[in-house]
Amino acid sequence: TSINISYQPALYWSVPYYIATEKHWWKEVGLKPNFSTFPAGAPQVAASASKSWDVGGMGSVPALLGAARYNLLTIGITNDESSANLLIASKNSYEKFHKDPKLIKGQRILLTSNSTGDYAVTSCLEKWGLSKSDVHIVNVGQAQIISAISSGNGELAGVWAPNNYTLEEKTGAKTLCTGKEAGAIIPGALVARADYAKEHPELVAKYLAVFVRTVKWMREHRDETVKMMQAFYHQGGVILPDKYLKVEIDTRPMFDLSQQIKILDRGHGASEVDQWMTKIAQFMKSVGTIRSIPDAKSYVDPKYMQMVEKDPKLKAFATSVK
Repeated sequence: TSINISYQPALYWSVPYYIATEKHWWKEVGLKPNFSTFPAGAPQVAASASKSWDVGGMGSVPALLGAARYNLLTIGITNDESSANLLIASKNSYEKFHKDPKLIKGQRILLTSNSTGDYAVTSCLEKWGLSKSDVHIVNVGQAQIISAISSGNGELAGVWAPNNYTLEEKTGAKTLCTGKEAGAIIPGALVARADYAKEHPELVAKYLAVFVRTVKWMREHRDETVKMMQAFYHQGGVILPDKYLKVEIDTRPMFDLSQQIKILDRGHGASEVDQWMTKIAQFMKSVGTIRSIPDAKSYVDPKYMQMVEKDPKLKAFATSVK
């Protein structure tokens, strides 16, 4: 059965789509994936309105935006990317801002609005007693940020991996502050259109089973994972030394089936995912992206991951490491 899957290329959390395709695991659960890719979450969310895709992965900020505007459900977590969303400084300006972050006041920061990178930068500014109103925000795509820093037309930028590694390798830029250092938990979201999920719950469960199986496999086959990441990133125009790919693996926890069930569990009140997403909603309301903070139960739906857990055949597939 065909299923339309959206994601962003050359990102660590989207590696499972590539590996599962190379390993023919979609076919094993009776799915035929049709992939569409986007440079960032905001255009990906907008495309959901036309029903051009059914399920996918994206940052938590666009997932929340999609919940508020287009009825997108968060059905799982791709990875914890708190360390992978950050504020970076050019080689020549790093030292001064590192020594005294207050000097960032009045500076220009390039970032992609309504993104997890935006959330990380805002959290970093707050850590230093600053706010977005203290700086000049320039909303540009990640590719334009790389060009600007590389050509000396920018000193500060909000980026996400692997773009920070590209800047580090090409220009000597350095990380000033990560989301994690600023106390922001930044998950990536596995999402589905609510109407599609309601009509085809079994297909959504199969999609999740393939994703979490791949996560389990990646843990058990690190060397092969690095090789496949290299090939996948290369397809997206990103060429990096293996050392950076290993950093990706080490700093961005992914969640297998049992871990997904645990972080989605509401047995003792709000789940961990509910709490993470609510904090992100508070940020989005504070910057005017959304008008009110939605109840996480209205868009975080653990049902489809639980379907994988409860189906013996699907669970066996999802927990295999072969």
